[in-house]
Amino acid sequence: MSLQKDKHPCCYGNIEIVFPMGRNELRETPAACFQCRHKTPCLRSAMADVKGLKVRQEFVDRAYSSGRITFWERWSRKKIIERCKKDKTDTKGPGK
Repeated sequence: MSLQKDKHPCCYGNIEIVFPMGRNELRETPAACFQCRHKTPCLRSAMADVKGLKVRQEFVDRAYSSGRITFWERWSRKKIIERCKKDKTDTKGPGK
């Protein structure tokens, strides 16, 4: 892992590297990340990104399919996530 100007590894905040899909279609943190001093802020940064919001949708869908949440809880949580995604894409639009 090479370091950038801001002293973060090049994988910093990349959800597909720091929280990839693992066995049984469940996401898991790679063993190499456990030794990294940037582990917690890196994962937080990745989950705060638009791709991280898609991961949150995966969590909601998995909870619904296993019966841990109701249809209305699923609908409400997904609506909140969609609003957050819209807010993030609006602030990252051209000229902003």
